Amino acid sequence: MQGVEHQSVGLERRGRGDGEAWRRHGNGGAQSERLTSGLGWFSIGLGVAELLAPRAVARGIGLRGRGPTPALTRLCGLRELAAGVGILSQRRPSAWMWSRVAGDVMDLALLASGFAARGTNRARLAAATAAVAGVTVVDAVCAQRLTDRGRLSVQTTPEGARRVRRRITVNRPPDALYRFWRDFANAPRFMERVEAVQTTGERRTHWRARGPGGVTVEWDAEVTEDRPNELIAWRSLDAPFRHSGVVRFEPAPAGRGTVVTVEMEYAPPGGVLTATAAKLIGSAPEQQIQEDLRRFKQFLETGLVVVAQPPASSSRSIAAGGAR
Repeated sequence: MQGVEHQSVGLERRGRGDGEAWRRHGNGGAQSERLTSGLGWFSIGLGVAELLAPRAVARGIGLRGRGPTPALTRLCGLRELAAGVGILSQRRPSAWMWSRVAGDVMDLALLASGFAARGTNRARLAAATAAVAGVTVVDAVCAQRLTDRGRLSVQTTPEGARRVRRRITVNRPPDALYRFWRDFANAPRFMERVEAVQTTGERRTHWRARGPGGVTVEWDAEVTEDRPNELIAWRSLDAPFRHSGVVRFEPAPAGRGTVVTVEMEYAPPGGVLTATAAKLIGSAPEQQIQEDLRRFKQFLETGLVVVAQPPASSSRSIAAGGAR
């Protein structure tokens, strides 16, 4: 009982802390997008310089005499241009970011070989090598973040609660996504297990959903922070299992839609055993969040939600109001 009490207290504090604690813990989706975009433009700028002025680039980093030939420098420029265009044109450019990391390693090898060449300005070359090493670290961190961004993150807090985070990019503007989500009557359209949501106050709603085994579950929830077009934070008031969370809507760079991030923290009623059992039968909240976000993206981008049902009922049209 003491463990459950600690879990409830932790969730209560997080709920009352509005969205600030959630932003400190999980914010960064848009920052990662901006960093990725910046690295893409950096690749293009460097590639153009290497293509148009290969000898000047070599002299600038201290390589003379038997340094890289202009042809080799131009090849590196083509590689940088390809990576930059790939990063800026793809919605999920993790592969192109990893190609930058591979290119950085090649550049470091070329720079290292330059120390043995005659006429090398070792001070400039050492500074250039240090700069490339720093960029390599940034590229690797950015590439790893992009790789992890589409994954489901699940952690267990010291109190035994489960903390879930999932991020997805939707090709719609933040205000449209915020308005749709903020109208909680829309929840059954993309939340598979939610049957109905009733507004009971300015910031309170009553939810009815299907639990494991088809059992009906009901609870009340309260919006703890509401920032139009930016975030909605909530906490449960009397749910069978206590939970709190936040959904954020952050503009993606280059007008590529909106980064939607959902984070939730919950305390499984029966602890780790119950959480494991729920996961085995596909009813864990983290699994449902992942599926619901997929449906949210489909619904907002196409007006349809594809479900695993016979062809006659395999989708619901937005024109039909998402009727079940």
